[in-house]
Amino acid sequence: MRKKALIATAIALALAGTAWAVARPDQVMRTAAGVAAHHVCSMTFIGHQDPDTIFRELVTPVLGQTASALLTIHVNRDQQTVAVNGLVSTLATATFTPGYGCRLDLPGNTAVVADTRTRADVDDGFAPQSLVTTDKPQVAAALDQVFTKHPGDTPKVVKAVVIVKDGKVVAERYANGYGIHSPLLSFSVAKSFTNAFLGMLAMDGKVDVKQPLNAPEWRKPGDPRAAIRIEDLLRMQSGLAAEEAESAFSPVAKMEFLHSDMAGYAALQPAKEAPGKTFEYTSADTVLIDRMIGGHVGGGAAAMRDFARRRLFDPMHMGDVTMEFDGQGTFVGSTYVYTSARNYARFGMLYLNDGKALDGTRLLPEGWVAWSRTSALGAPYGAGFWTNDGPSREAHYRIKGGFPEDGFFASGTMGQRIYIVPSEHLVVTRFGYSAPPDYGIEDDVNLIKAAIAAYH
Repeated sequence: MRKKALIATAIALALAGTAWAVARPDQVMRTAAGVAAHHVCSMTFIGHQDPDTIFRELVTPVLGQTASALLTIHVNRDQQTVAVNGLVSTLATATFTPGYGCRLDLPGNTAVVADTRTRADVDDGFAPQSLVTTDKPQVAAALDQVFTKHPGDTPKVVKAVVIVKDGKVVAERYANGYGIHSPLLSFSVAKSFTNAFLGMLAMDGKVDVKQPLNAPEWRKPGDPRAAIRIEDLLRMQSGLAAEEAESAFSPVAKMEFLHSDMAGYAALQPAKEAPGKTFEYTSADTVLIDRMIGGHVGGGAAAMRDFARRRLFDPMHMGDVTMEFDGQGTFVGSTYVYTSARNYARFGMLYLNDGKALDGTRLLPEGWVAWSRTSALGAPYGAGFWTNDGPSREAHYRIKGGFPEDGFFASGTMGQRIYIVPSEHLVVTRFGYSAPPDYGIEDDVNLIKAAIAAYH
């Protein structure tokens, strides 16, 4: 008993002062272990990167040094699993399934069948099958600034940058161990993929974003959540008490790392105010939309993958793309897509071209892109994209730095971004693991400014 008490005290003391410090160390460590197991699994078996490097560059900045020091990673390449041990036991395990990526082993998970089919990138003139370097000195200097850490800088662990002008890759750079085909973790860039899938259902006449979500959990008479519209969720103004914060007790942390049915857990969160009043960014809103999208597509995770391939990835000539799903087969379109920086740029081209593929085929409804990049409630956010319009201080800062007012972008934590500038026919993708508070956005804006000047 004394040993267990000492261990519990050690965990509590070690976690004090970190972003994960809360009242119950056992749940803190389960959540922290879930983060580590999932991220190491995905970037080992999807991204083909070294597990120790992943833990150091991706996991430790999220959990903090003290929490990370209490965890031990065990990678089983034969079984394609990652187990994370605490001081006395295994706290979390994640399993890789070809075609579906990784998910935590949690009670209630449904089975998935491996799919080993691969898709080669299409040679369509977008980019050659070799690295595209720049001959523009100002762009080269701006890329140096993005990638190079100088004394006193916050950490820069940038993995890939691709610049697309007028539909062609004009410059790109990669970190050691990464290249033109390397899968990269999207984090919340995935929310913009959810926007695309929703738009396709809207074009099919299956969804009206002005209508309530009609979640089954909200159908009891008098439930205030019944008024939440699909648009409210996509614009992050649902009014749900579903905080996304750096705490193991935040609803989103529990949703992502402790529950096999993420959308079901999100739907159980109470309303704290009427929808449409306040912008509050939360992945719970997006996962609820993803469950609805999956319901309209039908057929579970396999059918959703086929839908995405047929309606988005193939028309945009995107090669291998991995989408991850929760234990109930819902696409985790809040957080988990994996593909190359070039493929993310192809996705950006869909929005640069007003919802049309490169051959002119319309994939999204007319007006969808304009609606998606229009901010609301004074926030720098539209519907699945961050925006430069509106009165926000953040938008003003970006515009002043050289990122035009009509620009908008998909964004994920730690600096995963797809920048889109319609007036300049420009797309810039930037992926890596940079440090707060701005996760490298000042360098990115400088790069956009340099690219506009160089390729105008």
